[in-house]
Amino acid sequence: MATAAAKKPETHGFQAEVKQVLDLVIHSLYSNKEVFLRELISNASDAADKLRFQALSDSSLYGDDAELKVWLDFDKGSKTITIRDNGIGMTRDEIINNLGTIAKSGTKEFLKSLTGDQKQDSQLIGQFGVGFYSGFIVADKMTVTSRKAGMAEDTATRWISKGDGEYSLENVKYAKRGTEIILHLKAEEDEFLNDWKLRQLITKYSDHITLPVVMKKVEAPEENENDKDDKDKKKAEKKEPVEEVVNQATALWMLPKNEIKDEQYQELYKRVSHDFSDALTYSHNKVEGKLEYTSVLFIPAKAPFNLFMADKPHGLKLYVQRVFILDDAEQFLPNYLRFVRGIIDSNDLPLNVSREILQSSKVTDSIRSAVIKRTLGMLAKLSKDKPEDYQKFWQEFGQVLKEGPAEDFTNREAIAKLLRFASTSNDKTEQTVSLEDYVARMSGDQEKIYYIAAESFNAAKNSPHLEAFRSKNIEVLLLTDRVDEWLMSHVT
Repeated sequence: MATAAAKKPETHGFQAEVKQVLDLVIHSLYSNKEVFLRELISNASDAADKLRFQALSDSSLYGDDAELKVWLDFDKGSKTITIRDNGIGMTRDEIINNLGTIAKSGTKEFLKSLTGDQKQDSQLIGQFGVGFYSGFIVADKMTVTSRKAGMAEDTATRWISKGDGEYSLENVKYAKRGTEIILHLKAEEDEFLNDWKLRQLITKYSDHITLPVVMKKVEAPEENENDKDDKDKKKAEKKEPVEEVVNQATALWMLPKNEIKDEQYQELYKRVSHDFSDALTYSHNKVEGKLEYTSVLFIPAKAPFNLFMADKPHGLKLYVQRVFILDDAEQFLPNYLRFVRGIIDSNDLPLNVSREILQSSKVTDSIRSAVIKRTLGMLAKLSKDKPEDYQKFWQEFGQVLKEGPAEDFTNREAIAKLLRFASTSNDKTEQTVSLEDYVARMSGDQEKIYYIAAESFNAAKNSPHLEAFRSKNIEVLLLTDRVDEWLMSHVT
């Protein structure tokens, strides 16, 4: 337990964007309120990953507590749920930065993109990643106590807020390393004060995080034989609860593919991406031989609001021998595949790998090349087997994929087969025509693919330049995206 220091709590106001996000979280995500547990356990798992990584160079950070876990408990009397971890913890400044402000790139653009439609906005909020704030969906007050690994007991900080625009900060003593979050549930949220319900949610959302999630094992009281017929005597005493690991606590990607269900892959995607929707498709691949690594790659169904922002972080989660290393390892993906989410777990990279080492590593180059080919192959398979789903992908990410031929000469032909365009063959605005479709319709004496670029579809469709081609029954691609002319200069 933490005890308050002499200094009085200080009251602070949330950053303006936080107030807006809090209001949106509470109202737009209410229909999917159980995700609060997934988000908070995921944060605890990330805190453990960060401690493992820092402890590679300073093992003293573990102290005498090297077995990393997440503890979950509830109290019906006080109507609280407590989630505690012994991960990296936070300093006072980190608590202010992580809980009182949103330092994410593109926050204002995200807020502007909201429509007021709860269903649509909830998808955007999920893509933005609400994390900690999801607790306010079910709680009218949250209490956070945290002590940074390697720091003294009296350096801990307690953060308290009712989600109403303000929060208080207080210096406290806290005997344990890590972070404890207490959710003071709203009156109508009693369903979560239930052992079976919480275990079900852990199994559903957090079964394959690499950290054990622990709850008290509740055992039925043992009945004394002599008391069976004596209703006036004391009931048998309950045994002291013991800890019990609820989840499997194994890296899902290390299991054989035939043992993994589709819904488990989808939950892994949601944990990796913080998206609330299922991925459109995915690929799980284990490579053994000269190189040893495992990859799980996901294609999202929806584009994030900041897809075209230059400073948006992107990349795959990198693990080395199951140890988390980097959150957005962009070295494994070219920019035109920045929408891909997933995990790389390598046995060939050093545990102390840095971004600089990744940049110049032959192992990285080999994995990158294989990941690109697998991603393009996954998209080619989707376009062949599920053309309607591929069309959904194209509507969301087509303009990004069009950057590919200029950026990746080696895979230019594979990318070209994935491109889609509007065309005079059907005069529709939707980009559904592939280059292979066009070539298949060419007459025997036609040797070139023709296209026209314009500022809008109508301008292209009604261009007087098309009259000669229409009279000869020659199909023309209608290019209206800003990237199109640049694209065609690298495809031809």
